Amino acid sequence: MSMPASLTASLHDPVFWARYLFAHEGWPGSERLGDLADVIDEQDDLADEDQDGDDGSELELTVVFDVGGGHRLVLELSPVLGCHSLGILDPGEAEAVELGWDDCAHWHPYALRWAELELVCRALAARDADLPHPGPALALLCRFAAVFEDDDVDGAVATVEAAFASLRPDGWTGYWPSGVDWLDRSDFRGQNVTWHRDEAGYRWAAQGLDEERDFYSTRVTPPGTDQGFPHERLHALLAAAQAASVAR
Repeated sequence: MSMPASLTASLHDPVFWARYLFAHEGWPGSERLGDLADVIDEQDDLADEDQDGDDGSELELTVVFDVGGGHRLVLELSPVLGCHSLGILDPGEAEAVELGWDDCAHWHPYALRWAELELVCRALAARDADLPHPGPALALLCRFAAVFEDDDVDGAVATVEAAFASLRPDGWTGYWPSGVDWLDRSDFRGQNVTWHRDEAGYRWAAQGLDEERDFYSTRVTPPGTDQGFPHERLHALLAAAQAASVAR
């Protein structure tokens, strides 16, 4: 794993999570912010005066998660600017292909199914003692996963809750992200989302009409579609994750 030292420290900071998960923008958990809302407003006022991050904050951070065999997920995040993206790298590649992104305007974050995310996190834990599961990898990446009718949703929520709880500072009783917050954004049960699978094992989703929540994802076209989702890369990464998990 490649994680900036500043981000490692931020994983225990409630302000970081309020920004990263958009609680400060009214998303799930906002009702629990309390005094943190004022802290964030003050930071935003300073950021308006200093667009270069000279106040000590980093505008953009990159985390590289190597699941094995050179297959990597690349998380690019900007808690200050409020835009995060998830990419994927094949072995030997230098530039990631985008799987999804999340912001407060035109988000398309849902790139992974729950089982795929958990497999990746188990592989990371098997390869890196600094990434126990459930822990920091799941906490950072869960925003890019969703749950559906065939998932163990209670188990997923409990696992996400445990990931966030593992990072909470001792004695801290204020705002902290929760599994329920995550579910509030990631639950697509009953939203008419149908998953398809071809002979190669590639999977993509389609959403019908009359839904209450739109399934914003780039993973809505089958393999071979021009400018579509990078199915082959994800399939290879998941195979590498499976091998790493088995080898543990």
